[in-house]
Amino acid sequence: MKLVATLLMSGVLAFSGCTLPQMVKKSKEQKLTTTPDPLEVHADKVDFEMTGILPVKMMKKGTTYTGKVEYVYAGKRADVGTLEFKGDDYPNYKKEEPKKTQTFSFPYAEGMDQRGNLVMTGTAANKKGKTKPTPEFPFTRGLITTSRLTKDIYLVSYAPHGYNNQPEFEPVSVNFYFLQGSPALRPSETGSKRGKFLDAFIAEKNVTKTVTVVGTHSPEGSDAKNTKLSGQRAETVESHYKAQMKRFDYKTKADSIEFVTKATIQDWGMFKDTLNADKELTEEQKGQAVAIADGSDSFFDKAAQLAKLPFYRRIVTNVYPKLRNAQTEILKLKDKKPDPEIAVLGKQIAEGKESADKLNDQELLYAANLTPLLEEKKAIYEASMKKSDSWQAHNNFGAVHLDYAKKEMDKTKMTALVDAAITHFQMANNKMESGEAYANLAVAYTMKGMSKEAEEALTKASGMNSNQDVARAVKATQGVMQIKKGQYTEAINSLGAAGQDAMVLYNKGLAQVLAKQNDAAMATLNESVTADASAANAWSYYVMAIAAARSKNESALTANLQKAVTLDSTLKAKALQDLEFDAYANGEGFKNAVK
Repeated sequence: MKLVATLLMSGVLAFSGCTLPQMVKKSKEQKLTTTPDPLEVHADKVDFEMTGILPVKMMKKGTTYTGKVEYVYAGKRADVGTLEFKGDDYPNYKKEEPKKTQTFSFPYAEGMDQRGNLVMTGTAANKKGKTKPTPEFPFTRGLITTSRLTKDIYLVSYAPHGYNNQPEFEPVSVNFYFLQGSPALRPSETGSKRGKFLDAFIAEKNVTKTVTVVGTHSPEGSDAKNTKLSGQRAETVESHYKAQMKRFDYKTKADSIEFVTKATIQDWGMFKDTLNADKELTEEQKGQAVAIADGSDSFFDKAAQLAKLPFYRRIVTNVYPKLRNAQTEILKLKDKKPDPEIAVLGKQIAEGKESADKLNDQELLYAANLTPLLEEKKAIYEASMKKSDSWQAHNNFGAVHLDYAKKEMDKTKMTALVDAAITHFQMANNKMESGEAYANLAVAYTMKGMSKEAEEALTKASGMNSNQDVARAVKATQGVMQIKKGQYTEAINSLGAAGQDAMVLYNKGLAQVLAKQNDAAMATLNESVTADASAANAWSYYVMAIAAARSKNESALTANLQKAVTLDSTLKAKALQDLEFDAYANGEGFKNAVK
């Protein structure tokens, strides 16, 4: 009996010992697949679903098979995870293939834009804990990195200067007063300061659009009874104005001036306004008079009730004379400095050669708009900060620094410029929060790679009631961020509201490719090419080639790729590595495009 037991035990040990080599040998028949294939990077990580199928009879009770999954690229390895099979989970291992599906994710790292492979190294183990490794099995290739082809959009927002250089008309007002019941313009009125002011104004021959004269009357005696009196007073002033024009030899200039006369009759509005402005009447007295004026009685009944008030004499003295007038409003062309004068003065103020008082705040900010030179803009905005210390001046001073930073190739210098810009955007917001300053902060933080801060600034900017240019800048920055986060539909919507800038259209087209909207992407990228004929279009053509490849349109792929490498020869090497074109890599069209 002992002999039988010993033989049985020996058989079990022999069986256990030979299980591991058999598992390793069988592992060569395993099937490893992924979705997607090739692997793709989105939002700076690679997500995929992996399925492993082992051959029949590879697994047995008590055994495990653990596959260590890695991504191998450019001489480096990235740990991905493990896929583990337990023999006890597959009781029908003699007839059925053990199968397991699992999701994996690993972060994108620099260098992964070169071709690589997923590999799996298996470890077979028995229930006693003994192990034996398998060879390394390469399977899915990677990576498709199209999502990383975004181009940051640095749309800089300048605050409005507030100056209007177009012709504007401004009102000039002169009132003439009349005796009760009379439409005659007295010498005491024409010789008053008001009369002399009007004479001087007419003598200067100011460019005038309209002269509107409104005649009024008081609610007393003959002034109230003559319903034609208000109109007559207006006509009297009109005649006086025209006589002065003739005196000062206007000739044909008078023909361009439109005269309008109006009559205000039995209206209590002016009475109440004049009454409330009086300094001698008490609030109680004013209230009594207003109550009568607001009553439902007739105009003359109200006038009679006012005459019975104990303080009526003050109304007659302080209020009624001011109602017997002709209000004259003249719309004259506003005096403005011509643009060349503003430009010269702005530069001189910036250089310290002229007093800052030579231009008002709006004119000085506008002067910066009149020069294309960033250095001159910077100096003028600096002068504006010293003059007004306004949020607009600080924002625009920072904006100039951003425009400099966009052109700076030296990273240290670029960072210094961006840091200076951030300081002034923050100062601008401390004075008054604005969409311009927050939109610029988002751009500045993006340039520094500070995505969290950039998003916070964008959120602030989005909540501001900004002009269209600022709103577009916000949407442009937002759209690129959304592509980087893998939010392609959202990015398409944002960039669709960001205007027609070539770089905006490029990123929108890229987002459409990533959202599998290839036809729409081709149309958008063609618009990008039309919007800017510079060498930057190489990338538009390159992404069009990708869209064509995804649509299985080989001729469009070849044509666009050829245009891309013609504009930028460095794209040849990229195309040769790009798995987007793998299905066409051996074709003559592709070879000719990248040769």
